[in-house]
Amino acid sequence: MARKRHKRKNSHVVLVTSDAVDAKLKQFRIRPWILQTVIVIFCVLCGTAIGYLFYETEDRLQETTRSASEVQQLEAENQELAARNAELELQLAAQDEKIQILSDTVNQKVQSETELATQLERQSTPTEFPLTGSATMEEIAEGDPMCVFTAASGTMAVATANGTVIAVNDDAEYGHNIWVDHGNGYITIYRNQGDAMVKQGETVKQGATLFLIGEENNKLGYQMMRDNEYIDPMEMLTISG
Repeated sequence: MARKRHKRKNSHVVLVTSDAVDAKLKQFRIRPWILQTVIVIFCVLCGTAIGYLFYETEDRLQETTRSASEVQQLEAENQELAARNAELELQLAAQDEKIQILSDTVNQKVQSETELATQLERQSTPTEFPLTGSATMEEIAEGDPMCVFTAASGTMAVATANGTVIAVNDDAEYGHNIWVDHGNGYITIYRNQGDAMVKQGETVKQGATLFLIGEENNKLGYQMMRDNEYIDPMEMLTISG
């Protein structure tokens, strides 16, 4: 009968010592399968660590590349926005210039219209002298206020402001009378024995001739109404010289 062979068991011995003088030598026996298992686990851990480091490196590299691309894209967008802003600023500047020109034009027009309105109002207010030359004057105390001027031959009786002739009548004392409505509440009345130089309905300018003064008609009666009430013409009359 053959004898059974005993399988030889191998083991690894780990010796542990120290620098102490009286230190004893310690030894540990480790089974081969345990050592193999430890080596395998160590290799797996090392491989995992290396793979993780490689993955992290690649991921960071991709992230860096992506960030650089995004930065370039943002820079391009910023440059485009800057160009648009510059273009808008130019357009705004052009619009501001146009607005300023329009504003100046409107202001000039308003000023011109104001000056024209002021001039028309001044020309429609009966403040001017009713004769083209010098004359003596007396005021009639009785009845409605009236100034009577005595002028030299060749002098003209003129409209004291712009207006419309609303009446040309015969006058019992002065021969004829002319009524001019100035459109602002004022009406002036001119009385003289000469022939009227205007007709009813005619528009007259300030200074327009109404009568031609001669030796036989050298007196001019001048009256003024404001809002249908007679007033003293001297309140409005401007006499220079």
